[in-house]
Amino acid sequence: MHPHLHARRARPLRQGDQQDPHPRGEDRVMRADLHLHSLCSDGKYTPAAVAAKCKEAGLSLFSLTDHDSMEGVPEALSAAKELGISCVPGWEVSAYEDVKVHVLGYGCAREEAYFRFLQERKESALVRAEDMIGKGNESLGLSVSLKDALALRARPDAPLHTMHVVRAFARALGAVEGDAYREMAGKLYLELFDRGKPAYSGLGRPSPEDAIEVIHASGGIAVLAHPGRIRLENAEKCALLDRLVRAGLDGIECVYTTHTEEETQAFCSYAREHGLLVSGGSDFHMEDGIHAVGRPVFEPDGALQEALRPGGVEL
Repeated sequence: MHPHLHARRARPLRQGDQQDPHPRGEDRVMRADLHLHSLCSDGKYTPAAVAAKCKEAGLSLFSLTDHDSMEGVPEALSAAKELGISCVPGWEVSAYEDVKVHVLGYGCAREEAYFRFLQERKESALVRAEDMIGKGNESLGLSVSLKDALALRARPDAPLHTMHVVRAFARALGAVEGDAYREMAGKLYLELFDRGKPAYSGLGRPSPEDAIEVIHASGGIAVLAHPGRIRLENAEKCALLDRLVRAGLDGIECVYTTHTEEETQAFCSYAREHGLLVSGGSDFHMEDGIHAVGRPVFEPDGALQEALRPGGVEL
């Protein structure tokens, strides 16, 4: 567990639409979004454009958290400096076991542990994509190729993601852009590529413990992403959280776009009881009518601010 966690417990935060007033004591009041994606994984915008959207949204702090990659972080940091806002280096490790259990890493360094993990993820992603594509072609009677999926990455060095494969199939079915394209891709994912569906592949996916290990090895803090989206019953989810706390989990993304008020409060309570940090973010990739930069409102408390400073963040 991160050493800063024992000094001060995380204050519970609430999801809000316009204002989220809480007493702060000596904490600096700032709005933040610590879960954002760029075209360095499966988002639409460059890291610099994401930073600009954060500035426009009135944020003081953000983190670029691309899937399995921090290759967009240098651009995000440079843009943030020019815009006069703060950026914490971040990424989102796409971990799985029986269900999707993603883990966010904050304050990580792009050094040996990270680059080794990145290369492993890139190699395993290709193997997994070929497996998904073969199954998808068999199910739909298509001839989508690995090359088709690779071509949908905005940058050739970006890890191949499941959604690149899904979008290649959406294009093969005639959906090219706009709402129809997004709707087709979403439908395909849920009906064909999601866990338990005909074209799903579990090859080469890291466990959440693997994610925590590489985040810590890279000098960062590990935060469980969107726990409300983990498809487990409450008892199973609590058992998973307990297990990850024993593995060194540092925090929970309690404040999240699709969390209900009840879920937000429940995760905040769990964080308080276990001495974990409380984080929050939008999970913005592109304009989709659901996720928006800086929503829901999140204001990091003193414990989280203190934990982020060793990662080089000027707050």
